Amino acid sequence: MDNLITGSERNIAPLRAHPRFAFKRQDVIEPFEFAADAVFHLASPASPIGYWAHPFETIRVNSEGTMRLLETARHCDARFLMASTSEAYGDPHEHPQRESYWGNVNTTGPRACYDESKRLGETITAEFRRQYGMDTRIVRIFNTYGPQSQLRDGRMIPNFVTAALTDTFLSIHGDGTQTRSICYVDDLVDGLVRAMFTPGTAGEIFNLGNPREQTVLEWAELIIRLCGSSATVRFEAKRAEDPARRQPVIEKARRMLGWEPRVAPEAGLARTIEWFRAELERVPGSLSATGR
Repeated sequence: MDNLITGSERNIAPLRAHPRFAFKRQDVIEPFEFAADAVFHLASPASPIGYWAHPFETIRVNSEGTMRLLETARHCDARFLMASTSEAYGDPHEHPQRESYWGNVNTTGPRACYDESKRLGETITAEFRRQYGMDTRIVRIFNTYGPQSQLRDGRMIPNFVTAALTDTFLSIHGDGTQTRSICYVDDLVDGLVRAMFTPGTAGEIFNLGNPREQTVLEWAELIIRLCGSSATVRFEAKRAEDPARRQPVIEKARRMLGWEPRVAPEAGLARTIEWFRAELERVPGSLSATGR
């Protein structure tokens, strides 16, 4: 189910012929019925460009949508996974971040429509667990990248890759010393499946992300090198409330799920770059709206 507010049916085209796949265009805040054994709740814009363009939709999908999905899952006696975010930690005072950290979030800041609604989604999920004994779990997803991203996604890796492939400039907001940890999408999906189906995970919260921490400038320089690009780096004003450091502690996922990232950033970035290269060739001029 997807209302495609930031998605594309093209991404699921290879699945259409599979006998166990079905797609329904549906906003999860609207009434619907389904029967399921397990519900993965990943419905929400996730990039700043997406949630700044759709702030109220983002708030509602993570609050009303979470409530509606949980109510339906309860009637189905289905297990439930709430896809939360590392943004729940805000600009953290604790580094690296453990699941026990409560975060440092501005409730009225420019990111609040996303990070505060995700935190509310966590609260709703936890309450369904307490009140009804539901088989729920919460996963806090750290920076994830890979093929099938939107060219205009607005997050670090898509921005850097498209700029490097078009030999323009990689915009860094701030001085580049802020850090990020990036996880390849295949590893994340593996973690989501393990979190859902591993026995003994009901009521748990897991960080899923790659603990390899590097500065934004280091990621930019790596991408330029992997692209064989002549692009340059340009420093711009720091974005409001942009976290200074971001790195997950994944010991809990290692211990309970037997999970850790397997794809090294160099390998995952190489695959991602090739996909972006093919996409740029497929759709000439597709970045013209970005001003690049």
